[in-house]
Amino acid sequence: MFFIEVILPLQLPKTFTYQVNEAEFSVLKIGMRVAVPFGKSKIYTSLVIDKHQNAPSLYDAKEIYQIIDEFPVVNPIQIKHWFWIAEYYMCTIGDVFRSAMPSIMLLESETSVVKNTLVADENTEIDDNEFLILEALNYQSAITVATISSIVERKNVFPILQKMMAKNLIHLQEELIDNYKPKLVKYVVLNSKYEDATALQELLNTLKSDKQKQILLAYFQLKTNNKNGIKVSDLIANSGTSSAVLNGLVKKEIFIIESLQEDRIDFSANLQSKEIVLSEAQEKAFQEIITSFETKNVSLLHGITASGKTEIYIKLMEDNLKQNKQVLFLLPEIALTTQLVARLTKHFGNQVAVFHSKYSNKERLEVWNQVLSSSEKAKIVIGARSALFLPFSNLGLVLVDEEHEQTFKQQDPAPRYHARDAAIVLANFHEAKVLLGSATPSIETFYNASTGKFGLINLTQRFGNASLPEVVLVDLKDAYFRKKMNGYFSHTLIECITESIENKEQIILFQNRRGYSPVLECLTCGHVPQCTQCDVSLTYHKFKNQLRCHYCGYAIAKPTNCHACSSLEITTKGFGTEQIELELATIFPNANIKRMDQDTTRGKYSFEKLITSFKNREIDILVGTQMLAKGLDFDNVSLVGILNADTMLHYPDFRAFERSFQMMTQVAGRAGRADKIGKVIIQTYNPMHNIIQQVTNNNYSLMYKEQLYDRKIYYYPPYFKLIKLQMKNRDYEKLKNASIWLQQVLSQNLQMQILGPEEPSINRVRNEYLRNIVIKVPMDVNLSSTKKTIKKILNSFDSIPQFKSVKVIPIADFY
Repeated sequence: MFFIEVILPLQLPKTFTYQVNEAEFSVLKIGMRVAVPFGKSKIYTSLVIDKHQNAPSLYDAKEIYQIIDEFPVVNPIQIKHWFWIAEYYMCTIGDVFRSAMPSIMLLESETSVVKNTLVADENTEIDDNEFLILEALNYQSAITVATISSIVERKNVFPILQKMMAKNLIHLQEELIDNYKPKLVKYVVLNSKYEDATALQELLNTLKSDKQKQILLAYFQLKTNNKNGIKVSDLIANSGTSSAVLNGLVKKEIFIIESLQEDRIDFSANLQSKEIVLSEAQEKAFQEIITSFETKNVSLLHGITASGKTEIYIKLMEDNLKQNKQVLFLLPEIALTTQLVARLTKHFGNQVAVFHSKYSNKERLEVWNQVLSSSEKAKIVIGARSALFLPFSNLGLVLVDEEHEQTFKQQDPAPRYHARDAAIVLANFHEAKVLLGSATPSIETFYNASTGKFGLINLTQRFGNASLPEVVLVDLKDAYFRKKMNGYFSHTLIECITESIENKEQIILFQNRRGYSPVLECLTCGHVPQCTQCDVSLTYHKFKNQLRCHYCGYAIAKPTNCHACSSLEITTKGFGTEQIELELATIFPNANIKRMDQDTTRGKYSFEKLITSFKNREIDILVGTQMLAKGLDFDNVSLVGILNADTMLHYPDFRAFERSFQMMTQVAGRAGRADKIGKVIIQTYNPMHNIIQQVTNNNYSLMYKEQLYDRKIYYYPPYFKLIKLQMKNRDYEKLKNASIWLQQVLSQNLQMQILGPEEPSINRVRNEYLRNIVIKVPMDVNLSSTKKTIKKILNSFDSIPQFKSVKVIPIADFY
């Protein structure tokens, strides 16, 4: 008997054993996908991780449905890395597998309805819906549930299908659906018998149609400039004719149409041979990185904003490509990839591949296959955190730019991993080097560099000797008192914007809140519209004239009167990017103003269009959220305005001060990146706040020392590791009792500080109440044994009947 061990793309903590025959056993390799039955009737795509001849003791092994791949699509290092993520971040291996694979590779069975041909009873009574379904089955052998839904014009069709199955009219079957189709491009080729000059001349003489002659001449004209073949679309466009004319020549066997498979993404046209010349400071940093890599596997490049870190990255990539190694370049935001891809494809052309969620499933699958085959097209992979899961076989270097960014941490759904830390472990498996880059490193990373665990390279000089921007603080209390405000803009900020526009320079304005206004309030009774599913006020979006919840997506039209007292006096409180954009339009009617936030960048190419327009100086003022704060390079930006610095400072999180400093410093770094000295205006109610002063003086070291001191006193990273247990349930009392029980058991079994159970600031999301328990694990305590103890307690918790419906999510905050 022969067996395979597989991972299923479900939230299951263990692997499953399936039976195969001897022939299948010899064909199957670790890393290949197989379709397997699971549950009553469903078929799932699973991954083979082991082959053996040991029958499972707890259940009878089922037979597999079919083998999907001819060769492995996942390598052993990936599987090892996935198991590490599952163990380290306390999630299931099924969660990691589902998240790691492009969804198009996880084929799932689709339920089809088939007519029962054995039914002989013609007297069976059927209703109108059943008649429509049977009529459709007379024309098609099988139809999907989705098609039936459209036929009967009902969403829930299963009650109808169950009745028909009871009458033996139909039966259901499961089919595996593969949606991937390669991109085929049609090319035109001249029949070989007309390649001779004499034969060609005879052909031209025999052709009576002027349009056919025209298309033939256009073919030869294109052929002289294009050696790679002539596309059908290009030939029709250049000849000024139609596809009907071309089809006429194909019927006469003068032209032959060939379909060739092509990649959906191609950067070959971007390639420009341009040598990167490093400045003296960059060259020094580059050599220090090479030296650091001799003794350290991980190094931190602490370079101030606009110091030219990207040029150093390119030099390191060149060195790795010479050794025929792969490079992974991780970025925190999709917005950043747009600019970086343009820069890197100029140097490396099609050796660059891009992988992130804005790409389609088919495009991501093609990148996966390119990396798997170690082709020349994917030597350098640029991507967001999901690029970490690609099937690298020869990884030499991992670059993590803006390593401090919180967007590297996956929040929902599981696996809740940190891409930076997971990348360091992946590089270790490949024996590759890691370079972390940031102008404002996270406290944990800088602590590791300061204590000698990581290498540390400082780059303190801006590229081209550009000066750091001048920071001006505006006291909002004083400005409002002296009536020196125009809406949410101080007179100082308006004067500077006016001056920059007159000098044909660009402006970036930062407000880390999207929408028009976060609160809509009744002036008569004080009522504020709340989300029906979450404990949060609805944000007003003026463009769509609706109130929207940013947690669950619930939306209602903007009310004309108060829902509580019917008063017509409704006003907005606070402001977001949408309101700033509209107010700017009234103050500067001739300026071109655009907004960059989650609402304006939903489309696939929306980032690219906005950034390209701003780079080409078509936009005067760009208003945005934190998307603007990360590594974007615009040489004509002379002014950056932070409209309210205080909202970031007072967020209930022990990292609030650190993140406020990072955010403001990064936004400020967008100004004066060329030969002009930039200016940064920070509007705040508390200009003497330590963090505001540290941003003004660009004093990272003082911020680091202060925050490190606080972390040590209050037992936070990097001195302690945190494990948060987030509990969810729709019943408030049940959740309360369950959380108290869990906290008491944890306290009895773990001799360490445990906080909670406490309600978060937003204690209900999507109709589920939330409670958190935070466990502080000292650095000298074995983390693995602590996690095992927690898992045992959670298993005991699940076995209590009254707590079974309470969901507990472990969230590891080890970085």
